[in-house]
Amino acid sequence: MATRYYLSLPDPKQARGGDPRTSFSANGAEEFATQLQDALRTRSLFERWSSTQDDPDDVDEALAATDPSATVTGAQHDLRIDLVATTSLAGNIVKHRLRLLAGNGWELRDVTSA
Repeated sequence: MATRYYLSLPDPKQARGGDPRTSFSANGAEEFATQLQDALRTRSLFERWSSTQDDPDDVDEALAATDPSATVTGAQHDLRIDLVATTSLAGNIVKHRLRLLAGNGWELRDVTSA
């Protein structure tokens, strides 16, 4: 079952993770949406992150889960960017990916079934 996550980036310039290899590089709503969608659909972000760990082979493979049909839309509202991610991935995986991409620069506004 898919879930819809309503997310906000209050200050998009601050929505950056701690490591540039796994962080958002986007500047606009559509770019943020595209990068998050790729992070949910593919293993690329997980692989970049796991390769930075002390023992990549010891990383929990459950964190590598993907949803090829995940969608993300983005809209600019004044300085804030709102994203809506629809995915069947578990909430802990979505949050992990967002922490890698945006650090603490994101907010979860609401969650609904899709």
